[in-house]
Amino acid sequence: MPDLLDIYWFSGTGNTLIVAKAMAEEFRAHGCDVHLWPMTEVDPSTIRPSGWVGLAFPVAVQTTYPLVWEFCERLTPGQDAPIFMVDTLAGYSGAVVGPLREVVRSRGYRPIGAREIRMPSNLYPVLVSGRRNERLRERGKRLARKYALDLLAGRTTWGHIPLLPDAFRALTGAPWMWRWVAWTDHLLTVNSDACTACGLCAELCPVDNIVLDPLPRYLGECQQCMRCLSYCPEGAIKLGPLPRRPYRAVPARELDRAS
Repeated sequence: MPDLLDIYWFSGTGNTLIVAKAMAEEFRAHGCDVHLWPMTEVDPSTIRPSGWVGLAFPVAVQTTYPLVWEFCERLTPGQDAPIFMVDTLAGYSGAVVGPLREVVRSRGYRPIGAREIRMPSNLYPVLVSGRRNERLRERGKRLARKYALDLLAGRTTWGHIPLLPDAFRALTGAPWMWRWVAWTDHLLTVNSDACTACGLCAELCPVDNIVLDPLPRYLGECQQCMRCLSYCPEGAIKLGPLPRRPYRAVPARELDRAS
């Protein structure tokens, strides 16, 4: 059992943060000193692991965001420190678990567990009832706690089936794919009558893709984390013609906060 455990997380609209907090609570209940660190606030090259390391993030485009891959690829050498991952997803990944295992192994870490947990979609929340979303979140927290117990008991593995996941990762992680994602900036519109230029969207953007000019303006580097759409207090930001109901799993103030 580790004395110290650091979990580095990124969460778009809160699903992953809920899972990471549930795991942290279970670890703490068993005597572990646990710290949660937002990936966007930590330079991975400065990390000096002295216990277990956890990575928590959402699935996006069947893989995960470039900002998460860049964080993992820049981790300081782990000196055989145990590491685990957990991701949250609405459907299917296919290009995360195995490829990420090879990344952390190449950085000198020892993979001990990987788990994917289904949570509500933040892209099409209008298609799912609020009650069903709450059931998914509660189930996700239960699975996260069980995963923490399994890690402590040594009942987890982090496998890698070669070829297909690696090929899928090469496709979904290709620069042209994320240039296409960034192109969707053009589908994001701001209702000038509703927007109050409060700046929350720019504050929450994990890749500094939004500036106030004087209303929000996008700079072409969007990774579609959905924060700006979901947390705009006036509902002034829209994504094309999609019918959307803002999805917020946690309050905005909890994002990018260490605990």
